[in-house]
Amino acid sequence: MQLDFTEKLILPNISNLHQLSVYEENGGYQAIRKAFTMQPDAVTNEVKQSNLRGRGGACFPTGLKWTFMPKSTTADKQTEKPKYLCCNADESEPGTFKDRQIIEFNPHLLIEGILCAAYAMGIKSTYIYIRGEYYKWYKILQNAVEEAYAKNYIGEKIFGTEFSTDIVVHRGAGAYICGEESALMNSVEGKRGYPRVKPPFPAAFGLWGCPTTINNVETLCNVPHIINRGWEWFSKIGSPKHPGTILLGVSGHVNKPGVYEFPTGILLSDLIYEVCGGIPGNKKIKAVIPGGSSTMWIRGEEIDGVRMDAESLKTVGTSIGTGGVIVMDEDTDVIKVLSRIAHFYHHESCGQCTPCREGTGWMEKILHNFESSEATLEDIDLLLDVANNIEGNTICALGDAAAWPVQSVIKKFRGEFERRVRKSPKVSSSIKPPHLVFAHATP
Repeated sequence: MQLDFTEKLILPNISNLHQLSVYEENGGYQAIRKAFTMQPDAVTNEVKQSNLRGRGGACFPTGLKWTFMPKSTTADKQTEKPKYLCCNADESEPGTFKDRQIIEFNPHLLIEGILCAAYAMGIKSTYIYIRGEYYKWYKILQNAVEEAYAKNYIGEKIFGTEFSTDIVVHRGAGAYICGEESALMNSVEGKRGYPRVKPPFPAAFGLWGCPTTINNVETLCNVPHIINRGWEWFSKIGSPKHPGTILLGVSGHVNKPGVYEFPTGILLSDLIYEVCGGIPGNKKIKAVIPGGSSTMWIRGEEIDGVRMDAESLKTVGTSIGTGGVIVMDEDTDVIKVLSRIAHFYHHESCGQCTPCREGTGWMEKILHNFESSEATLEDIDLLLDVANNIEGNTICALGDAAAWPVQSVIKKFRGEFERRVRKSPKVSSSIKPPHLVFAHATP
């Protein structure tokens, strides 16, 4: 294993770092002080040049996203629309659990990142949207925000400057779809968490019709380091096209599961065998989901040479997503795992789009038939057809997130489905969903 960068930027090994006094003793709130000596555009350019990419799943360049925020919403200052920042802390995808670690151990880094972003884009109000069930993390975050308000690090004329901004911690009701940016905004507005049709995009028409930027927790936590140490320093960490450190939440069949911080580009095999201590019982790896349950699966024999960055994972047909790595050993029943994932997406579909509302249910039903040995060989292609008809045909990405695991598992483990059918003691006729049109369905 060759790791030439051991510094932890997001989760350093410092006790009680969640306390403001400890955070400041270790250099906290110096980045925002430095940012105030710069022009707002210079702060945005620093982030843009660093090539920081979003850590919420889409990997979109953060600085570029900030440039979409209009400098002024009208020529008349009297009718100027407010601008908003939303921090997406609604972390609820199976296999993903790293943002909660940040909130628990380093919440002031997130607050400082928000302040830098708000200053750069001229934003006066930020909502941190956190899943309602995460009460423990909500309390920690709320306490940190109150600490910062008490020292005037948030609020009116912070640090004695003319810049004022507020931060509100907003608890959601607990729906996976509210992690999607437009559904999140509807939820903040007090509406049902339905995704919106785009365009218009949030930078033009966001919260209450005003310009809004949405960033993930981990993404914003990189900003203070970029401001403090410069874009050139940051851009040299990890993979050139996907620089910085990244939090990788590893779960499943590994000896030492947990959240680990490494430069992007760490070999997936090093992460599993060196960092996480390998597979219990020295078993072989059957499959890996590299970026949370919505990402494409890869087979165990495919992981050699694959690095944990967007470009490398793309070469094996998958993506880094949220960095939630799920490892499955050789004894894993992949159909059973896929069935559980399908149940999750069926349950969490908001029901707004027919392909997602109906299709996720049918995928779960067909997979259940494979589990209970009631499926036929034709059901393999039927399952794939349902997934193909969901992908790309919904307002938001939940439909894709439900379809991609199914597509990849059939592609990588088709033999598992065939063996399950051939060993079936009670093969029935193929089932056909009535509400979808299948391009290649068996007549």
